[in-house]
Amino acid sequence: MTARRLAADWVLPIGRPPIRRGAVLLDAGGRIVDVGPDQAVPRPAGIAAEQWAGATLIPGLVNAHTHLELTGLDGAVPDEDFPGWIRRLIALKAGRTAAQVMEAARQGVVGGWAAGVTTVADTGDSGAVVQALAELGGSGVAYHEIFGPDPLTAGERLADYRQRFDELRRYATGRVRLGVSPHAPYSVSGALYAAVSAWAAQEGLPLAVHVAESAEEVELVSRWAGPFAEQWRARGIAPPAGRGTSPVAWLERHGVLGPRTLCIHAVRVDQADIGRLAAHRCAVAHCPRSNRRHAGREAPLRALLDAGLAVGVGTDSAASVSPPDLLCEAREARRLAGLDAAAALNLGTGSAARAIGLAAEVGTLEPGHWGDLVAVRTPAAGDGVAAEEAVLASLRDDVLATWLSGREVYRSDSRLTTRDSRLP
Repeated sequence: MTARRLAADWVLPIGRPPIRRGAVLLDAGGRIVDVGPDQAVPRPAGIAAEQWAGATLIPGLVNAHTHLELTGLDGAVPDEDFPGWIRRLIALKAGRTAAQVMEAARQGVVGGWAAGVTTVADTGDSGAVVQALAELGGSGVAYHEIFGPDPLTAGERLADYRQRFDELRRYATGRVRLGVSPHAPYSVSGALYAAVSAWAAQEGLPLAVHVAESAEEVELVSRWAGPFAEQWRARGIAPPAGRGTSPVAWLERHGVLGPRTLCIHAVRVDQADIGRLAAHRCAVAHCPRSNRRHAGREAPLRALLDAGLAVGVGTDSAASVSPPDLLCEAREARRLAGLDAAAALNLGTGSAARAIGLAAEVGTLEPGHWGDLVAVRTPAAGDGVAAEEAVLASLRDDVLATWLSGREVYRSDSRLTTRDSRLP
């Protein structure tokens, strides 16, 4: 990492007003030293300095939900009922070698940098993503998944899981964190949920869970009916303990909800469920395009935000929605909740960082935070609101450069003119 100074037509710190002709100064440790108008930010001698004309600097984007080990499965699983889609996806995953999964994870991390994403909240069961993040010097939380719908095997499942989790801890270094993900109510028993959640709390680990994602999941938990219930019966698995309620209430009953819990999707929730999430200070990963494909409906985003929940947008997997595009998800969220451009951008930056427990480090441009920045082409932005609108409307090809901890991890081959120099 090297100290550097970046300036552009506009700087969007997020949470503060846009800065016309702004600049950001980074130290040699990759942290932000100062943010402000170009003429007010110091110009230390001998450091790299770039002036980005026709561009806006924003914080590195924070993707609140990914499955990077599924990179490359774009369009591989056709549309069908959700349980059938899950079965096909599992079969495809099983057909990949460990080397292929590892390469997919690496491509997912690097592809994110090219789209301006510097921090991810990933869920997967291979361990490939936490390893890829560590090897590439990435940033994020890798939530390692655990499965087990049969309550009789909960103890055995958790013991095996803890052994594998301990093996993966060696990759949780630098800016990479390891979390826990009991997958979903249709794939994890109440006994296993209770056990793994208690262990995660004891260890102080963040937890992520898919919940209220589909009508079939609601049928299973509330009425012991539908395709998931049929699959459980065929395997001789007992009905969910404490059924007869909503998936969110079911998780609450088993001790899953809490301030370290990221609830993924949360599509089929009512006002009582939202109240439970707010009372436990949970966060939500909102994936509009994936929700529309798999759940066939939109999540009540406006109600989630009005309840004060930390919400971040996510792209989900390439098998669900392709190509992954976090700003597209933010635009969809804007439409759904009637947000202005600043609030929509916040869902992919500051609010997303808060949702995954990293708001003290990323998501906004302020002194002390990591120097994660993106230069986005915005040639016609005449004022701060126009700059926000232009960034939100931008496409992947408009990402000109990405810096992670002050280290350049992506640069477009665009012909946009920049001035690169060493300050005297």
